[in-house]
Amino acid sequence: MSSADAILAQSMVALSRAAPTVPADLGPDKARQTAGEFEQFFLSQMLDYMFSGVPTDGAFGGGHAEGIYRSLLNTEYAKVISQGGGIGIADAVYREILMLQESASQ
Repeated sequence: MSSADAILAQSMVALSRAAPTVPADLGPDKARQTAGEFEQFFLSQMLDYMFSGVPTDGAFGGGHAEGIYRSLLNTEYAKVISQGGGIGIADAVYREILMLQESASQ
């Protein structure tokens, strides 16, 4: 199992554990927004992991500040990727939220 698959599996397990806390009155628009935010967070974490092995500049780069700015840049990359159609995680999470709401209302 690749590290991306492991992170996605851990994220889905965390989502399923949070199932009892999903409000039954969460509208479709809010559910879609929540799913998009989850995808943005997931992509941000994957980009942080991906760029963790990229070396920094020698004389003028590196240090704690570069790590912070790289993380902020990865968050913005994730936002743009997600808003541009994403990679399909938001759709899966949206369907899962709707199923959890449906089962909670029964």
